[in-house]
Amino acid sequence: MEYITEAELAKKLREQYIKEPPENVTSDEVREMSDEDLLDMDYFLHEFDDFDDDDFDEEGFYLF
Repeated sequence: MEYITEAELAKKLREQYIKEPPENVTSDEVREMSDEDLLDMDYFLHEFDDFDDDDFDEEGFYLF
């Protein structure tokens, strides 16, 4: 496993999101974000990626 610093991760994410910005965000906004804001945005974009979608396909499953 390769370890990278938050600054290195933010740099990689910034390059990725400038090329393909998330919905409702422009490339210019990504350029102007602080490293912390960029890492937060990435976290929230992928917050539920670890959940298996099959767990939520059952009829009667609701979030309140």
